[in-house]
Amino acid sequence: MAVVEGTGALDAGLGRLFVVVGVFDGLHLGHEYLLSELRRAATEHQARPAVITFDHHPDEVLKGAAPALLCDPEERLQRLATAGIEVTVIETFDVALRETPYDTWIRRIADRVELAGFLMTPESAFGFERRGTPNTVAELGHELGYEVVVVPQFTLDGQPVKSSDIRAAIAAGDLARAERLLGRPYSVAGEGVEVGVNRVAMRFGMPVALPREGTYDVTVEFSDSGPPQVAYATVGSGGELTLGTIPFEGRAEVVFASSVASGRV
Repeated sequence: MAVVEGTGALDAGLGRLFVVVGVFDGLHLGHEYLLSELRRAATEHQARPAVITFDHHPDEVLKGAAPALLCDPEERLQRLATAGIEVTVIETFDVALRETPYDTWIRRIADRVELAGFLMTPESAFGFERRGTPNTVAELGHELGYEVVVVPQFTLDGQPVKSSDIRAAIAAGDLARAERLLGRPYSVAGEGVEVGVNRVAMRFGMPVALPREGTYDVTVEFSDSGPPQVAYATVGSGGELTLGTIPFEGRAEVVFASSVASGRV
């Protein structure tokens, strides 16, 4: 998968692109559905499936504070690549981008690559004041020569799957619900640092969503492809995450079981 640092770095050598825009935090079932539809639309338009996402959560600029992440940027890229995305553009979301009209932003893209189209849901919107709706983006497409494919929003049990609902389930310790909405057990990836005998503290480059204070059964998967190890993880009152029973240092993914470990404090 080609990773491009911002729309300003796009170039014609990337080929013809069919694009979806989004944060894609957590790569949950709704995201997997969108990416599947993106691959289909790209194939039908003889284009490469491409994602435009952001270097940090837009709420940091839009609302003054970003929510805790469901996956860090490195994990998100890995999951996008696994999902068959061929090009991912990481756009810096700052005040300037917030105030950029959707048509200016789209023209910036179309000036640099062959733009086959956008995949959107009826609820999708981007650009200044969210004026880039399926209708307005499609209208601009008549001028610039791209198409807009609109697909229904993904639902589970009649409700849309949202990253905010997954965060709420994790915060409440309902890891079974989080797993159902994600389509996989919840996990966090970070750097492990030994802080005592058989105790490892996990460090994260950005705030990540963690369950409420308590002790949890986990499996630790290592980036060096070593065998996974069963352990227990303790979430402290200050949101710190420490692991017991297995000493290690380096990047690892901590996969939570869907229930609280019994009896440990």
